[in-house]
Amino acid sequence: MASSAGTLSGSATGSCTGIAGLLRLRRSPRDAASFSLAGHRSHGPVGNAGNLILNRQLRPAIVLDGSPISISQRRPSHLELLRPVAAAASSSPAEGSDSAGEAKVGFAAKYPALVTGFFFFMWYFLNVIFNIINKKIYNYFPYPYFVSVIHLFVGVVYCLASWTVGLPKRAPMDNKLLKLLIPVAICHAIGHITSNVSFAAVAVSFTHTIKALEPFFNAAASQFILGQQIPFTLWLSLAPVVIGVSLASLTELSFNWLGFISAMISNISFTYRSIYSKKAMTDMDSTNLYAYISIIALIVCIPPALILEGPQLLKHGFNDAIAKVGLTKFVTDLFWVGLFYHLYNQVATNTLERVAPLTHAVGNVLKRVFVIGFSIVVFGNKISTQTGIGTCIAIAGVAIYSYIKAKMEEEKLQKKTT
Repeated sequence: MASSAGTLSGSATGSCTGIAGLLRLRRSPRDAASFSLAGHRSHGPVGNAGNLILNRQLRPAIVLDGSPISISQRRPSHLELLRPVAAAASSSPAEGSDSAGEAKVGFAAKYPALVTGFFFFMWYFLNVIFNIINKKIYNYFPYPYFVSVIHLFVGVVYCLASWTVGLPKRAPMDNKLLKLLIPVAICHAIGHITSNVSFAAVAVSFTHTIKALEPFFNAAASQFILGQQIPFTLWLSLAPVVIGVSLASLTELSFNWLGFISAMISNISFTYRSIYSKKAMTDMDSTNLYAYISIIALIVCIPPALILEGPQLLKHGFNDAIAKVGLTKFVTDLFWVGLFYHLYNQVATNTLERVAPLTHAVGNVLKRVFVIGFSIVVFGNKISTQTGIGTCIAIAGVAIYSYIKAKMEEEKLQKKTT
C-alpha cells in the first residue's frame, strides 16, 4: 500500500469503514517488495528464529540495528495497517484527520435533565392549552360526541401524514395484534367520549377532581379482576382521594349528575383500558401503537356521534356556532383542539419512556394541579372553600398513592435484575 500512516488515519472515516476500509488496507505484491530491506546482506542461516523476506533470512535484531531506517521512519507493518480506528483516533488535525475516533456528544446526551424538563414543560403546556380551547368550544358548541370525533380525526390525519414522510416508519399490523388492540381502543374511545361529556357539562376543574379517583378504580380492578394482591398501605393512601373528591362534589357550584357520572364512567373505562393494555403487550413503539389505537377509536366514536348528535348538528348546531364566532374561528378552533389533544398524549407517552415510574407519577399529579389551577384562573370559575379543600386533599392523596405505587414498581424491577 502506497499511502502513509497519516493518510491512512485521515481516511479512516465514512468511506473507509467496514469492508471497504479493509479492502483499501490490502497490500499488493509490488508494495510488499518495497518493504524489503534492500540494503542488507544475508547474514547466513539463523535457524527457526529467522524471518524469510524475499528469500533472505534476517534476525529481528539485525532488522532493527542494521537498518538505516530508524524506528520512527520505518514503514508500518501489515498488522499495524489493520488498525485504522486507532490510527484515526491518535491522529492530529495537521495530519488531515477529522477526529473520527472521538465520539461527538449531542445536546440530549450532554444535558439529559434539560431535555427531560423540556418534555415535562411541553406535556403540561399542551395539556393546559387543550383543556382551555376545549372548554371554550363547549361554551358555544355543546356537542361533546362530535368534538370527540374531531379530536381523534385530527390526530389520525397527523399520524397518516407522519407515516407518509416516514417519521416514524409505519409498523406492520397483523390480525393477532389487531384483535388485542381492539378492546384497548374501545375502552379508550368510551373514556374519551365520557370525559368530554363531563367537560361540557361541568367546570374543567371539577372534572379533573373527579378523575383523580382513577387510581382507586385501578387498584380495585387489580385486586378483584386481575387477582393481584394490593397492599394495605396502598389502599390506605386512597382514603384521602375518596374523601377529597366527596368534599369537593358536595359543594361544587357547577355540579350536575351528567358531568359527575360521565367522569366516573371515564375512570372505569380507562381502568379497563389499562387492564387490556397489559394483555396486549407488544414490541411496537409507543408512537405507532398510539396511532393504531387512535384509528380504531375514531371508528368506534363516529356511530354514536352521528346517532346522538347528527340530527341536531344538521338542524341548528353548526349554524349556531358559526353565527356566534364565525366560520373561520369555528374551524380553526376544532383543528387546534384536535392537534393539541394528540400532541399532549404523544408527549405524555414519550415523557414516560424517559423517566422512572416515580418521576412520571409525581409529574402526572403536578399536571393535574396545573390544569385545575389554570382552568380556574382562565375561566374565572368560583369555587367554595370546601371544594378547594376537598380538591387539595384529593390531589394530596393521589400524590401519596402514586409515590407508594411507584416505589413498589421500582422494588419489583430491582428484584428482577438482581
